[in-house]
Amino acid sequence: MRIMFILIKIFQNLNFWTWQFLFGTQKTQGGAYVHSDRLTVTSPVLMWVKALDMILEKMKSSGFNFAQVRALSGAGQQHGSVYWKKGSIQTLKNASPELPLHQLLKACFAVSNSPIWMDSSTASQCSNLEKAVGGAQRLAAITGSRAYERFTGNQIAKIYSQNPEVYTQTERISLVSSFAASLFLGAYAPIDYSDGSGMNLLQIWEKVWSASCLDACAPGLEEKLGSPVPSHSVLGSISPYYIQRYGFSPDCKVVAFTGDNPASLAGMRLQEGDIAISLGTSDTLFLWIQEPTPALEGHILCNPVDSQTFMALLCFKNGSLMRERIRDDCASGSWDEFSKALSSTVAGNNGNLGFYFDVMEITPEAVGIHRFNSDNQKVSDFPKEVEIRALIEGQFMAKRIHAEKLGYKVMPRTRILATGGASHNKKILQVLSDVFNAPVYTIDTANSACLGSAYRAIHGLLAETNVSLADVVKLAPEPRLAVTPTTGAEELYRPLLKRYAELEQKVIYNPTSCPVK
Repeated sequence: MRIMFILIKIFQNLNFWTWQFLFGTQKTQGGAYVHSDRLTVTSPVLMWVKALDMILEKMKSSGFNFAQVRALSGAGQQHGSVYWKKGSIQTLKNASPELPLHQLLKACFAVSNSPIWMDSSTASQCSNLEKAVGGAQRLAAITGSRAYERFTGNQIAKIYSQNPEVYTQTERISLVSSFAASLFLGAYAPIDYSDGSGMNLLQIWEKVWSASCLDACAPGLEEKLGSPVPSHSVLGSISPYYIQRYGFSPDCKVVAFTGDNPASLAGMRLQEGDIAISLGTSDTLFLWIQEPTPALEGHILCNPVDSQTFMALLCFKNGSLMRERIRDDCASGSWDEFSKALSSTVAGNNGNLGFYFDVMEITPEAVGIHRFNSDNQKVSDFPKEVEIRALIEGQFMAKRIHAEKLGYKVMPRTRILATGGASHNKKILQVLSDVFNAPVYTIDTANSACLGSAYRAIHGLLAETNVSLADVVKLAPEPRLAVTPTTGAEELYRPLLKRYAELEQKVIYNPTSCPVK
């Protein structure tokens, strides 16, 4: 059995010539176009379609046997939206295999440049949505997140308020993921639960659209969105266009596409109780949660591989770049020296705690460097080795504190799956293990969203037989145990975690005060 996964990823597989061809003199940077207000950020819909054309043509020319593909699924960057013009369903359904798809669909979109996750131009729409439902916490309790400028519901509200005629011309609104699925299906694909829960529109508990949220954004919105479906749903067979143009089998199934973050959870093969930590430019936590407590920070999404549970997502901007800056300042730019300094200090750092935010952090909303001694007094500097441990302990304590605020509980069976650049540093991983009091495993999963899409394609085929995703991936290589917690770590860090959480309230961003540098 051969399974194909297609990841429609916004900023890849396009060269300069393609950008020029699509937009004349209006060039994108990395596939995105930043408008003059510096807040509005979009991507041309036809750029994505042409990217798919290019991928499939390259596969065809290389001799790939599409007839062996039994199912396909995929992922798209979350929060972006596509606006299908009235009548486009017929064009999609009756696409001629003689022409590339981007030529066939060039008149199908009411909005030619789609708002994407980088957009931050909807502050007023966010405010209106929160007020309409009873406040930010109430919105989080309904949809899993407070109002965010990049979230799709607020982007739709902006389009409706500024261009009502464009909204009227739109017969279907897709997420980037369901848009990509629609291209393969030859029909409008439904939005899946998991990606749909990143819109500020879906009631994550009942898994239906929230009437109060829809009404706050635009009239008649439910009809334009269609009904959401479980993430493992088989949507139907592949469009005749791909059968005739590329040689796909008529029996090839299209499994619901989802967002890139949920697909990564599948690709990293998280199980109940697991934590996945990506230690990259930004640090990201994926959490498998049974009973979440939505808060004003982080996001609760429907679990893409188990519709009865949830995933939580926390992002931290000051990740590897912050670690690299302290390495350069305190360890002569050497990771070896950095690790030696980390080892030379005791766990708990003799009570010295630090907050390190070169750029405005997401969680918590804070900026600047803030150091506290064991008496909770603010100090201007630490010795170099103390600075290094304060940074690493602080980053991981923040992650545990904010994960627990969302309802996560560290349990005896908890595993931490670490990936990204810093996951290769065993000294850093030891601190991570000690702070969370859980074993840390390393997992080298490049393009985890792509791999997760492949796993989900198989899962979709087998879901009707009550096969779980864990069964689907049981023969995949297991993560490698890297470190285990030091004896007594929980007793040491528990009071430090409490102190850190209390001190964090003192460094929350206040525009009237100047952060300590």
